[in-house]
Amino acid sequence: MDAITRMRCFIQVVDSNGFSAAAREMGRSKALVSKYVGELEDELGVRLLNMTTRQVSLTEVGEAYYKEAAEILQRIDDLQASVQSSHQEVRGRLRVSAPRSMGDDLLNQAMMHFLVKYPEINLDLRLEDRFVDLVEEGFDLAVRVTQLEDSSLIARKIAPFRTVVCATPEAIETYGAPNVPADLSTRPCIIDTNYRFKQNWAFYTNGERSSVAVKGPLEVNSAAAAREAALCNLGFLRTPLFFVSKDIRDGKLVTLLEDFEEPMRGIHAVYPHRRHLSAKVRAFVDFLVEWYSSGQNDC
Repeated sequence: MDAITRMRCFIQVVDSNGFSAAAREMGRSKALVSKYVGELEDELGVRLLNMTTRQVSLTEVGEAYYKEAAEILQRIDDLQASVQSSHQEVRGRLRVSAPRSMGDDLLNQAMMHFLVKYPEINLDLRLEDRFVDLVEEGFDLAVRVTQLEDSSLIARKIAPFRTVVCATPEAIETYGAPNVPADLSTRPCIIDTNYRFKQNWAFYTNGERSSVAVKGPLEVNSAAAAREAALCNLGFLRTPLFFVSKDIRDGKLVTLLEDFEEPMRGIHAVYPHRRHLSAKVRAFVDFLVEWYSSGQNDC
């Protein structure tokens, strides 16, 4: 048990970037946390941390130890959670990664209702348009709009997903409605660089895939900024339906070329492949599946 306590103190010091912050997080004194980390280094016979008056950083061997220790502690925590009663109250810190655009709209209500249902959960939601390394960066799971490519991860489908080409009625009147995808090559297009194909938009005709090279007044790595540009009549936008569904219902945007859209894909919850899935992760994934299957959001 002492070895595990020392390991937890070391991990917390790294995660908190300092002994004082780690002590506050763990509810221990700074002196005790420092003592445990020192004992761990003495026991291993190596220096794990480089320390100055202002910051703490990992040594090379410390970095390797941190990755392995974090995984070991997670397995211990997951094992304890798996053998507890199924009626156990879901609690603890839950770290989730999701694309910015989903957090701005699709996930907002679901997240808040999840916290209402499980008040003992401390949710750490990171919205960023990149693929995080779940294990190395300490995430419990990620919400992704993609196919699962990493065989070390497992995924569960949360909801269907599709993209649309859209524009304001004013932009359509100004530039003309495209009748076939190739027409977009001569019209101003708003390019969200987070989109998989960027300046080459994929379409399907009778099951055959083709792409159209597009260009326009704006390239941006923000679905929110791209949507705003479309609403300002700057051109045609390719974006997830869930992000503009309200604008479409309100008549602010009009969908185009629907017969040429790519096949329906899915929004997935992705998490590391572990034998014992923690109760908090299982509850969160089950909640998202139920939330979206109930039709409370358009995807």
